[in-house]
Amino acid sequence: MSDLSEILSIDRIDARLTVANKKALFQQLGGAAARTTGLPTKEIVAALNERERLGSTGFGAGVAIPHGKIEGLPQMFGYFARLTGPIEFQAVDNLPVDLVFLLLSPPNAGADHLKALARVSRAFRDRATLAKLRGARSRDAIFALLSGNETLHAA
Repeated sequence: MSDLSEILSIDRIDARLTVANKKALFQQLGGAAARTTGLPTKEIVAALNERERLGSTGFGAGVAIPHGKIEGLPQMFGYFARLTGPIEFQAVDNLPVDLVFLLLSPPNAGADHLKALARVSRAFRDRATLAKLRGARSRDAIFALLSGNETLHAA
């Protein structure tokens, strides 16, 4: 698994997020990102919706990687949520989504944004890792998987 600890911290992991649909998910993610970044929820949600209009960020295999560029954001920001139940997301494989990685970047991030997006998508390509993320019992265990330190938290 890739090391995503540069853009993710343990306090930016929600192991049991309950939402009914994509709109509610974006509101919850926007609110969580706003609490950490100090930026307005409305702007974050607008950026996510704007990107989603270009095509679904539903990656497949139950994973979505909503992302956007946010004015005033000093550095890249990651947030992971495991949903309590899958939601419809218009993913590329038409499967509902239960694992979500939010990636926000400053507008001038350019290549760094694309590299981070590639790193996140590589991390979520492995089916065994997805199974471990779905079965992880705590935020610590999820962070260990996402930061490449799963041996520290092996059960």
